[in-house]
Amino acid sequence: MKKVLLVEDDTSLRENVEELLELSGFRVFPASNGKMALELAKKERPDIVLCDIMMPEMDGYEVLEQMASCDKTRHIPFIFVSAKTERSEVRKGMDLGADDYLTKPFEESELLGAIYSRLEKAQQLENTFLERTKPHNEGSDIRSLNELKNFFDDHGQLFTFRKDESIYTIGDHSNMVYLILKGVVKSCGLDEEGKELITSIYSEDDFLGFTSLTENLPYQEYAVAIENVKLAGIHKEKVKSILEENKNVSLELMDVIAEDLVHIKKQLLQMAYSSVRKKTAQTLLMYSKAMDRGKDNPLKIARSDLAGVAGIATESLIRTLSDFKNEGLIAIENRNIVVLDREALGRVN
Repeated sequence: MKKVLLVEDDTSLRENVEELLELSGFRVFPASNGKMALELAKKERPDIVLCDIMMPEMDGYEVLEQMASCDKTRHIPFIFVSAKTERSEVRKGMDLGADDYLTKPFEESELLGAIYSRLEKAQQLENTFLERTKPHNEGSDIRSLNELKNFFDDHGQLFTFRKDESIYTIGDHSNMVYLILKGVVKSCGLDEEGKELITSIYSEDDFLGFTSLTENLPYQEYAVAIENVKLAGIHKEKVKSILEENKNVSLELMDVIAEDLVHIKKQLLQMAYSSVRKKTAQTLLMYSKAMDRGKDNPLKIARSDLAGVAGIATESLIRTLSDFKNEGLIAIENRNIVVLDREALGRVN
């Protein structure tokens, strides 16, 4: 309930206005003179002041000046309500800092309209002040997935890992989310026999280590650097806060995750039903894309890693690579693989 300080020496008018304001949902503090008004203003901190000008002991002009000089009351909206209608009197009241000036007699709607208008303006000013003075929340102005990646790059904790070095292992607490700044990473799981299964390949500009943002669950897989890697990490709670504040970023991220799930399903189907030749060809293309290797740029990748992604025995993969080499689809240089014909690999059945 908004509080109104009503300063009026005319008892009849003061009581009538007080009744009107109370019926309109305001809590009213009446004062019959300026001295009493100042005491109530400091004690009750009203939301708005309605004040007559001609009063005993202290007139309305002095009441406004006294309130404007006090830190506790200077921000309170102030409306003069007076029988003085001369232009010079109105101008004097406004020059002293009054927010509005109503002349007697006035209509009920006119009075209420002035009060509501000044209260709304005061609320807007307060909201603007709070917005400007509240601590800036880093990340609150992120509006797209690219901006989120830039935030990782600018503010993330940097980590470096050498080739074959573990980034996290099964059972580690998933406290961080990473963005790959350089290099390629494989995520792996273990089957019931302890055999390594490569579940995904991540490269530069990919996120790594996403798990539940609402629970601190341990990793269910492990991640290893395929080549030297540089990561930027942000604590999971901070990422959660950014996504909660920016719906568009959350939606874009959901699209990326959905696309990854589609890719994983295709990979599972390929592992289950495709020929060894097609599995090998598709795995080479996937690695080539992930590692951003064009024609004549070698893939420095272990045969066991290729076989793990393809879901075939390493011996079968090696025989198929030899066939692809003889067919002119790839070249093998010091155990590194160069993809010579991507289109032809894509047509392998």
